[in-house]
Amino acid sequence: MRTAILTVSSSVAAGDTEDRSGAALAQHARAAGADVVAWDVVADDRAAIEAWLRRQVAEGADLIFTTGGTGLTDDDLTPEATQAVIDRDAPGFAEAMRAEAARHTPMGILTRGASGIAGRTLIVNFPGNPKAIGELFPVIAPTLQHVVETLQRPRGEPTPGH
Repeated sequence: MRTAILTVSSSVAAGDTEDRSGAALAQHARAAGADVVAWDVVADDRAAIEAWLRRQVAEGADLIFTTGGTGLTDDDLTPEATQAVIDRDAPGFAEAMRAEAARHTPMGILTRGASGIAGRTLIVNFPGNPKAIGELFPVIAPTLQHVVETLQRPRGEPTPGH
């Protein structure tokens, strides 16, 4: 599972803060069997986020996980950038993660993370908090291999078991 990770944070991009969220996301992705082929940081800039996502889709990433930029402030633009890149929504990932987040804290409903498919790549937005990543990644981890196999299947070929 070729996986790309993007940390969206102006403070990390400027070198003022350590990328603990990206590190947590990479650790959980690898534990789920992912091969992390790209890991970058961009500032809270919609055009930069979109460009990075499009580049990873073009380079054949199976999965793209972002961390950061999913809150309520004016510069939290990761969901909007993701929506601009995806071809089809796959809201179940974000919905399941929000439901799990709400189990841990009432503030869990504040994340605006999106999830969807661009070409044959699944993109999922995570909050910019290592603790939240640790709580939420296990919700989607069991589905990832199936997702990749399904998205890579030739068009018209049935899904096994359906």
